[in-house]
Amino acid sequence: MQQLPGIHPPGHLDCLVEQLVESLRRIEFVHWVRDNLHDPRRMDPHSDLFDPLRAAALRLRRGETDEAYWLTFIATHFGKHARDGWRLARDVYGKLGGPGLWDWKTISANPAAFRVWLTAHERRLSGGDGVSRRFSNHRKYESLKASSAAGTAAVFDSYVQWVRPPRTHQDLIRDAHKLVGQNPKEVFNHLYVQMNAVSRFGRLGKFDYLTMLGKLGIAPIDPGSAYLGEATGPLRGARLLFTGNAHSALSGKILDQSLLTLDDHLQVGMQTLEDAICNWQKSPGKFISFKG
Repeated sequence: MQQLPGIHPPGHLDCLVEQLVESLRRIEFVHWVRDNLHDPRRMDPHSDLFDPLRAAALRLRRGETDEAYWLTFIATHFGKHARDGWRLARDVYGKLGGPGLWDWKTISANPAAFRVWLTAHERRLSGGDGVSRRFSNHRKYESLKASSAAGTAAVFDSYVQWVRPPRTHQDLIRDAHKLVGQNPKEVFNHLYVQMNAVSRFGRLGKFDYLTMLGKLGIAPIDPGSAYLGEATGPLRGARLLFTGNAHSALSGKILDQSLLTLDDHLQVGMQTLEDAICNWQKSPGKFISFKG
């Protein structure tokens, strides 16, 4: 077993264990969302109860698989703000009260129409009506600017182009199976690489979206890597854990393998480890509960 010098300072081991437990609880909560009953209003963006992840779970149960994928993507792109909640995702998906929705059927048929709509409503969505609608902390650098090549309209358009309607999301998974087989970790990695085509979805966005698909039971995928070579916080956490120095020069590739070896013993999964060490390195000696 590889040595873990990062846990030797007083409090570091206890704090890491607490972060692991916290990460496991977050995953268990999504499993609860996947498995339990929910008010149908969770699917209605015109209701204060709207929740895109619960909506995705409900849509999946109804056999509306494309909509389940799309709602998960929307949830990942906008995120849940600490104060505003899902308000931004809700008002975009619900066309600010309608008529109609920016559901998968609508957006996939004409993504250019979304850019036109966003142009018309950009100021209001940005708080011009006095309502606060913000991206989550993980997505705080994203933009609603309709004319921007890095804005939400460009992101949505690139996602539609990645799926390539009339190809469905299930077809996308079947195509992956034909190329790499049905191992959940191999399929995850294939999709992770292919999602480079989606604008503004870097390492964290891709990882969060794909892991959420797996946790909700929408796609049969599971991460076999923490993708540390492209990471920041998790990479610092792995360096601290395995070398005792968060700023060491040890490569992400080597540390990814070290995490896999560690998980052979812990059996908590790469998503749990990635999340836990990222939060742990922010305050390695004192437990702090961090929210995305």
